Amino acid sequence: MKDNIDNIFKNLENTFDVEEPKIGHFNRFEAKLNQPKNKSSKNKFKLYSIITVAASVVLLFGVWLGSSISNKGMELARVSTEMEETQSYFATTIKKELLLIEKERNSTTEQLINDGLKQLEILEQQYKLLTVELKESTEDKRIIYAMVSNFQQRIEILHSVLTQIDDVKQLKTQDNEKFI
Repeated sequence: MKDNIDNIFKNLENTFDVEEPKIGHFNRFEAKLNQPKNKSSKNKFKLYSIITVAASVVLLFGVWLGSSISNKGMELARVSTEMEETQSYFATTIKKELLLIEKERNSTTEQLINDGLKQLEILEQQYKLLTVELKESTEDKRIIYAMVSNFQQRIEILHSVLTQIDDVKQLKTQDNEKFI
């Protein structure tokens, strides 16, 4: 093996560059290092980075949009104009009732209101399942009736909570009158 290496060096004996670099080589090298970089290559890198980030954002948005569309159901309002009016009426009524209930929130009504809101949340989850079923079968009237019934149940719960709040208020007033 040593003979092999010796033969290689003998064959390359006068081909090595052993000359000293020209005077000022170090200064020229340092000047090249300190020169501003080529702006076009820097711009290409920035453009490539921006395109990559934009493509990633578009891809993520597409995935999110696709999953949200597939998981969402069909709202009652998309069935017909009458159902759109019905949904609008129920949604408006529910919002008004919720505002009234929130105005009545205090330490004595807190538990009562929270219980009512939990019942509403259960009905909301059931409604979401109904929207998915409606999307799959738009001709099934039973689903539409179930959705309307769901809205009616929500309003009944809100009315019940308001009635119970009024009862609590009356009990408080009666108790306070006894002590006067």
